[in-house]
Amino acid sequence: MESQLGSIEESFSIRYSASVREALDELAVSFTITDPCLSGHPIVYVSSEFLKIFGYTKEEVVGRNGRMFQGPNTNRRSVLEIREAIREERPVQVSLLNYRKDGTPFWILFHMCPVYSKDDGRVTHFVGVQVPIVKRNRSSGCGITRNGVAKCDDRGDICEAMFRCCRREVCSDSVADLGRALAQNSAFDPEDGELEVDEPCEASEFEKKKSTAAISNILSVLTHYSELTGRLVCGKRCCLPGIGLINTALNISLGRIKQSFVLSTPCLPDMPIVYASDAFLKLTGYTRHEVLGRNCRFLSGLDTDPATLYQMKKCIESEQACTVRILNYRKDKTSFWNFLHISPVRNASGKVAYFVGVQVIDICNNREKRQGLSPEMKQLSAVAAVKVAVRSLTMVSNS
Repeated sequence: MESQLGSIEESFSIRYSASVREALDELAVSFTITDPCLSGHPIVYVSSEFLKIFGYTKEEVVGRNGRMFQGPNTNRRSVLEIREAIREERPVQVSLLNYRKDGTPFWILFHMCPVYSKDDGRVTHFVGVQVPIVKRNRSSGCGITRNGVAKCDDRGDICEAMFRCCRREVCSDSVADLGRALAQNSAFDPEDGELEVDEPCEASEFEKKKSTAAISNILSVLTHYSELTGRLVCGKRCCLPGIGLINTALNISLGRIKQSFVLSTPCLPDMPIVYASDAFLKLTGYTRHEVLGRNCRFLSGLDTDPATLYQMKKCIESEQACTVRILNYRKDKTSFWNFLHISPVRNASGKVAYFVGVQVIDICNNREKRQGLSPEMKQLSAVAAVKVAVRSLTMVSNS
C-alpha cells in the first residue's frame, strides 16, 4: 500500500522541487490535486485543511478519485458539468453537495482549474478547491460580523471588508502571507451555519472570490517550484498542444484499459510514445516520464532480431497491422519474449492519428496459455478499446 501511495505521489513530485509540499501545506485552503495521466484520474496531493473538513486521512484519499466524496443527493447535473470541464480542459466553478467520512452532507463551492505544461501546452494536473458554503443570517443586510467578515445584502454587493481582504492578498509578500490572510477572513458569524441538504444553494460573492484567490495562490506555488526543476507549469495554456499529444479526456478513457500497451504518433518526428498504460510500466519497469517522448526502439537490445524490427518498420510505413514475436528488454536489462501486435488507429476523419502497440509476454507453457483469453484475443480487445476511445473523442471535438 505504501509503495503504491509513493508511486502515485511521485507523479506529482517529479515536476516540482522537494519543498513544494511544505509550501502547499502552509496554505489554509481545502484543495486536492489530481493527475489525469494516471489510471482513474486519482488524487495525488491533498491539503491538511481538506482532511480536517472531510474527516479522512491522507492515506484514505491519495490514489482515489474525487467521486468518493459524492453521495445519493449529489446533483448529477453538477457532476456532469465538472466532467465536461475536464474533457474540455477548462476551469469550472459549481455548487456541489459533498459528504464527509462520517456520512454527513454539506454544500461546497467547487472551483477546479487545469495546470498546463509550459513546454507543450498539455494538461499535467487539475487543482480542485472546496469552499464550504454557509447560510447567512437573514435578519440583517450588508454589514460586518464580529470577526470582521463582510455580510452582503441580496444584491450580492461586496463590502469594504472584502476589498480590504483582496488588497492584503495582492500586497502579500509571500505565499504564506496570502494563506494567512485568507484564513483570517474566512471565519463566519456564529449565527450563520451550514446549508441544509434540501435548501437551494448559491455561493456568495465572497465565497466565489475566496475560491478564485485560493486557485491563484496555489498556481503561484506550483509555478514557482516548477521553475526550480525546469519542468515549468502555468495556469493558462501558453502554447497550443503539440499535434498528436493526448488530451485529458483521452488519457482518462485509455486509463480504463488494463492491457499493456503504448500509443505512438506518426505526426511527430521519430514517432514518439505519447501514452503508456500502467500495465506496460509494470511489465518493463520504467516510469511514465522515462517512456513518454521516446521511440519504442528503446526496448530493443543486443539480441533483438534486426529482421523483426525491419518488418515492423515496413508495416508502419504502409499503415498496416502486424504481429511479431520480438525479444525486448526491461529497465533492469532482463529480457522477455514480447508477443507484440501493432495496429494503426484512425481518427473520425479516417486519418491515422496513432499506432497502438499491445504487448503480451510469450509464455511457452501450454497449460498457462490455455487459461483465460488467448494472447491474440487480449490484443484485439485492447486495440478495439483504443480505437473506440480515439474515434469517439475526435468525433466530439470535431462536432
